[in-house]
Amino acid sequence: MSKKNVREAALDALLKIEKNQAYSNLLVNDAIKKNELNGKDVALFTEIVYGTVQRKKTLDYFLSPFLPKKIKKKDEWIIPLLRMSIYQMVYLDRVPDRAIIFEAVQLAKKRGHRGLANMANGILRNIQRSGLPDFEKIDNDIERLAVKYSHPIWLVEEWVNQYGLETTKSICEANLKTPPMTARVNGSKSTVQEVIDMLEKEGVIAKPGKLSSDAIEIEKGNFIKTKVFEEGYATIQDESSMLVARALAPQENDRVLDCCAAPGGKTTHISELLNGTGEVIAFDLHRHKVKLIQEQAERLKLKNIHAQALDAREAEEHFPKESFDRILVDAPCSGFGVIRRKPDIKWSKSEKDVQEITKIQLDILDSIAPLLKKGGTLIYSTCTIEKRENEQVIRAFLNKHHDFEANETLKNNLPNKIRSYLKEGQASIQIFPHYYESDGFFIASLRKKPS
Repeated sequence: MSKKNVREAALDALLKIEKNQAYSNLLVNDAIKKNELNGKDVALFTEIVYGTVQRKKTLDYFLSPFLPKKIKKKDEWIIPLLRMSIYQMVYLDRVPDRAIIFEAVQLAKKRGHRGLANMANGILRNIQRSGLPDFEKIDNDIERLAVKYSHPIWLVEEWVNQYGLETTKSICEANLKTPPMTARVNGSKSTVQEVIDMLEKEGVIAKPGKLSSDAIEIEKGNFIKTKVFEEGYATIQDESSMLVARALAPQENDRVLDCCAAPGGKTTHISELLNGTGEVIAFDLHRHKVKLIQEQAERLKLKNIHAQALDAREAEEHFPKESFDRILVDAPCSGFGVIRRKPDIKWSKSEKDVQEITKIQLDILDSIAPLLKKGGTLIYSTCTIEKRENEQVIRAFLNKHHDFEANETLKNNLPNKIRSYLKEGQASIQIFPHYYESDGFFIASLRKKPS
């Protein structure tokens, strides 16, 4: 791949995401390296790609009155070009419209022909003159919400049915915001304040997190390039995700099973909470992802983690019954709680995907259930806010496994700040992205009955 300017590289990335359902986060990192973009261009490239994918439905609403009725299939690449140009015109202050339109016309000419360049020029100048269509002209509440906050209609309808219109609006609004960078302090080596002080000496400004007692939030500077990171004093993790190991509450010398463990954020947290005692058996379906767990353990200097490749649905065949004190199932899910970080998720997933993933989630729980000791704790977590993958999965599991019960002590293991979202006796919690600017997360605690 030859080096391209920032907007041409952004258009390439958008076309790949559109046509190949490529993961935006992986593709963005790859494109930055291949095009050797510098610091300033990296910021603009990332903003254009993520912003255009994130606001796709809104941008199409802005664009639709100005598009010709028919565009030849071979010329449909012009639409992502127009979307990213409108995104810059509407949402970025620093770039003048004339520069955006000029770049769009040059790209249309280079990739297509003069006719397409004239069309791009005409559409963008028309939008500039006429102004943007008003969202209030959309009569239907769900459709208006979906267009204004750029989410698929079926997903907004689903959330409105589950949580109501106001909560859905808050979720959609939060999904459009840039998430803060947070890191988990390695409690086996240091404290939150000590790590904040060490980072300051390296020119990185951080403060305690909003939710988790283990968290810091990076306000300024490149955390990844610090000795604090390199030497394993802290690791990047979202604050909601940090609550999972705390909910599991591992005790010294426990033997813990962590299913679906890659890239290892929760695995290493469990290991830290064990204070060098006990053992964490961590596995993941994909062998290359197991390497990520091992690398994290090595960087954080944690010796009690044993990682391997294994399908969690086959766990029962590989370990003796009742051989673990605690088990974490951080289940594969639709990922609707992390749309801020991976905006392509909302366009690539469908209702059918949600139905299919619930079967896998239940199969995993069925497979690991015999491995837990009597009186042991099972934590089930997902990074989604979809009830069919959360509350309904837990209900189905408990209906089938009468030797398990809801563990009402979950509240005791969560931070005070979030306890108000738990009703008395509740054994699960749904964290929404608008609560603390953290990922949307579900955590349920179950216990195997003592006898």
